[in-house]
Amino acid sequence: MTTNVIIQQPQAVQSNQWSTGICDCCDDLPVCCLGYWCFPCLACKTTGDFGENCCLPLLDTLWTITQFFGVPICVPPVAFALRVGVRYRYGIEGDMCSDCIYATFCNICSWCQVAREIKRRKSGPAIVNTRPTVITTTTTAPAPQPMFMAPQPMFMAPQPMLMASQPAYVMPQPMSTQSTVVM
Repeated sequence: MTTNVIIQQPQAVQSNQWSTGICDCCDDLPVCCLGYWCFPCLACKTTGDFGENCCLPLLDTLWTITQFFGVPICVPPVAFALRVGVRYRYGIEGDMCSDCIYATFCNICSWCQVAREIKRRKSGPAIVNTRPTVITTTTTAPAPQPMFMAPQPMFMAPQPMLMASQPAYVMPQPMSTQSTVVM
């Protein structure tokens, strides 16, 4: 009774090159389809996966407005900055000039390439078991954390004070010696 376990390593990613080309959309069809059918969703997801604010690509909408007959007038700042950031984080060779050209003239393909790169660099090995096994897990509730109570200021009512220059006199009460009995 042997169990075959196959470990699939992700494709070897060279640390100084992009793992896929700019037009290699067939390498990851979900990313390609998301870029084609809902490009803003791909851009926001990719930016979030990189660790930045996921709404940041919405600033590139100004770039789409400034296109003149399909020719971009300016560089999309978020696409350009994210591409440069991915290159620096993962040690990929290249220069800012090529990043500028890709982000400006091949914007959707550039976003897809960046998304594929982040996805491949973050993924680890996948373990595939050829024989189905049942794995049971027990979850325990986390231990309650002690609450922190900030010290509260105490309010003290003002107390009457005796002045040293005025003597305090206590009048003695007369004691009655007669007792009255009521029947």
